[in-house]
This record gives sequence, C-alpha cells and structure tokens, in this order.
Amino acid sequence: MSKVLKILFIRHAQSVGNQQKRMQGHGDFELSSLGRAQSEKLAQYLLAESWRPSHVYSSPLNRAAQTTEILLSYFQSAPLPAAVSDLIDPGIDAPEESEGSHKAIALEYSDDLKEFQNGIFKGLTWSEARQHYPDLCHTLEASPDWIQIPKAESLKDARSRSQAFITRLLDRHSNGDQLWVVSHSWILQHLIAELMGCDRSWRLRARNTAVFEFGSIDRAGITPTKTASTPTFGRFVALTTAAISTGATKPESSVLKDGVFSAPRSPDIIVTE
Repeated sequence: MSKVLKILFIRHAQSVGNQQKRMQGHGDFELSSLGRAQSEKLAQYLLAESWRPSHVYSSPLNRAAQTTEILLSYFQSAPLPAAVSDLIDPGIDAPEESEGSHKAIALEYSDDLKEFQNGIFKGLTWSEARQHYPDLCHTLEASPDWIQIPKAESLKDARSRSQAFITRLLDRHSNGDQLWVVSHSWILQHLIAELMGCDRSWRLRARNTAVFEFGSIDRAGITPTKTASTPTFGRFVALTTAAISTGATKPESSVLKDGVFSAPRSPDIIVTE
C-alpha cells in the first residue's frame, strides 16, 4: 500500500481562559488542570491509534504550546525541562519506550497558527465586553453578518495567513510524512478551508483537544505535481474527527459522510479561543 501524507489538526486543551469564558485571542493563557489531563488523554489515544508524527507545528501561544509539549512527552523519550514536566500528571504512567522512540520529531512554532487577533475584545468575557462596548456588542448580537471589531484582524488577514501556512506545509512535505498542527478553534476553520480548497470558511464547533484528520489521495493512481505556485489543495479528504470527552477512555469520533461532517455534539464556545 502506498504511503500518504497525513495531517492532524488539533485544537489545544482547556485553558484558564476557556474556564473563565474569555475571548482569549492573542492573550497568553496557560492550560487549566483539566486541560493538562485532556492533553495526556489525547496523547494516549494517539499512541493507541499508532500515530507517529514526523513533524509538529504549533501556535506559540501558551495554551497551544503547552498542549504540544505534553503530547510530545509521550512520543519522545528525551528528558523534559522542569517547566514542562511539572505540567504532566505524575499519576498517569507514560508509555513504555519502543524501538524508534528516540527518533527526533521536528517541532516548529508558527505565528500563522495563532488564534484570531480580536482587538479590543482581547481577554474579555462577553459580559465585560458589553459593559465596555455596549453599542458594538448590541450590533454584533443583532446582526448575522461579519462586523469588523476595532483593532482586530480582518477575515482577509486570517485567510491570507492560513493560505500562507498551508502552502508552505504542502511545499515542505510529501507522502509518508505524518504532521500535527496544534492551533485554535477559530483559525482552524480557515486552515481546513484552505487545505480543502474552499472559498468559504465553515464554522466548526471544536471542543478542546478536538482533532481533524486528513489524508492525501491519488486520483486514478496519479499524484498531482506539487509546486510553490500550484499547491495541491484538491487532493485531501477528511478521514475522521474526534474530541476528547473528560470521562472517556477514547474520544468521541465521527467521519465525513456524503461530504458532510457528522461531528460530536459540542457545547457553545467562544469562537476566539
């Protein structure tokens, strides 16, 4: 069987900002204690699913970077810095080392993977935003249309950085590579849209530690030629989605059926997390 290029998009685990229902944006909130447990549970699931990432890309914001570091601690046997090992629950045993577990996994932090830069709403709860900016919040509540938030990035900005990242990813990697992309709920929508070659970004209600797995396909046995000017957007299919449930041993999962995601039911979330 020929190898494929696999990409796993991962939303970070629960942060303190998520707990407090804050519109985090570029705010640098750390993982909560539940978020650390979620990261460990996701790592165990990915090990059980035989994921062996060759390259990992992560947002540098704390909640994503800490999720990445905890995940990688289960796939690399090298000692972790104290600042990272302190995040890991000593009550959960790490997996036994296997042959090849010492192989280095390339890790890169990319600003293109940061969450929506949400301007004057950064770090606020919706209640706080309504107190500070009542007219703007009333307009947002009353309109289904996109309304530009002062000092925030635009939708065009978000799609531009998403396209730049996906193009760079596909230029760098080929069949056989297994990639993790650890990011945030709002920007993940645009990253996935760019990968799939969609002009629109569809809202994906992603829980903390939700994963979206994609694999490259060869149509009629022919792999499209990949160049910097012509990224291979059209050759990826969604394999599965999943989200860690706090009390479960494995994530709830769903598949792409007839072109539509049947995703796990998700609670309402702030879309700039």
